[in-house]
Amino acid sequence: MQKTLSVINLSAIRKNALHVRNLIGARRFWAVVKADGYGHGAVEVAREIQDIADGFCVALAEEGAELRLNGVTKPILVLAPPLDCGDAERIKYYNLTPTVTDRRSAVLTDGAACHLAVNTGMNRYGCCDVELEEVLKLLPEGSVEGVYSHLYAAENGEESGKQLSSFKVAVEMVKKHSPQALAHISASGGILRGGEYLLDGVRCGIMLYGYTPVGFKDPLLTPALKVYARLARETPVTGGGVGYNIADREYEKLYTYRLGYADGFRRCVPLGEKTLCMDAFVSTQRYNYLPVMTDADEYAEECGTISYEVLCSVTRRSLKIYEKPTEV
Repeated sequence: MQKTLSVINLSAIRKNALHVRNLIGARRFWAVVKADGYGHGAVEVAREIQDIADGFCVALAEEGAELRLNGVTKPILVLAPPLDCGDAERIKYYNLTPTVTDRRSAVLTDGAACHLAVNTGMNRYGCCDVELEEVLKLLPEGSVEGVYSHLYAAENGEESGKQLSSFKVAVEMVKKHSPQALAHISASGGILRGGEYLLDGVRCGIMLYGYTPVGFKDPLLTPALKVYARLARETPVTGGGVGYNIADREYEKLYTYRLGYADGFRRCVPLGEKTLCMDAFVSTQRYNYLPVMTDADEYAEECGTISYEVLCSVTRRSLKIYEKPTEV
C-alpha cells in the first residue's frame, strides 16, 4: 500500500457532535460535511452522526449526490447556488435542497423548496438587501424552508453584532413570504458565541472534527484525524544530498517515507530532514508508519495557515481507516 494512512476516530466525531447538540439544545443542527468531510470522509462521517444531526450541508450538488447514493436520507443543503441547468437538475434528482442567492439561482430552482442566503457583509454569496424583495417575488410563497447568512469575523463581537442585526431585518422580510422558514447564521464560531446567535439552527463544520475557528477555544472537543507515512526504504547514504538539498552534516543512515507535497503536505515545512519531495521525504527516524500530522492546529501554525486548509489537504492521496474506540 503506497498511499499515506489516515486514521479517523469516528467515536471522536460522534462525541464532538453530541457536544454541539448539547450546546444548541433542540435547535436545528446541520452538520457540514463538504470537501469530503473536511478530509475525514463525508459518507462515513454522515453515517456516524445521522441520528444526531437534523441534516447535512455540502458545497456542491455532486457531494450531496454521493451521500444519497450511500444511504444518507436526512435533508442535504447545497451551499453553493446552482450555476446552470445541470446543477439544478442534479439537485432535484437527488432530492437535495438548493441555495438561492440571486435572481438567476431563483429562476434555476424552478419553484423547488430552498434556503435563501442573505449577504450581511461577507460579500461572497447571498442576496443584498436591495434585491431581496425582488428575489422573493420569483419564488413561490411558502417555498423558502430556510434563510441564512454567515459571520465573516465570528471572533469579533462588534462586527458579528452588526451582521446579526442586519440579518434579523432580512429574516423578518423572508418570514412574511414563507412563515415557516428557519433562520440560521452561525457556523462553529457563532455556536461558540452562543445566545442570540443560535437562532432557529446552526451549521456546524470544524467543531465536528475537533477544532475551533480562530479566536475560539473549546477543551471538550477531540481531534479525529491522524496521518501516517509508510517507510519505503532504509537508505545507505551516498554522496552529499538529502533529497533535493545539499547535506549540511554527515549521516550514517537515512529512511525514506512515501509522502510528499503531492499528498497535501507543505514543502516549506520540513518532515524529517530538509524539504519534501513531491512523493517522498527522508528522515533519521525509523518507524514502519511515521506520524506526520496528529494535530491540525499545530501543523497549520507551522504552515502559516489554518486547520481547515490542513484537514482538507492532508488526506488527498490517503487510505482512510476508521476506528471506533469505546473511550475517546
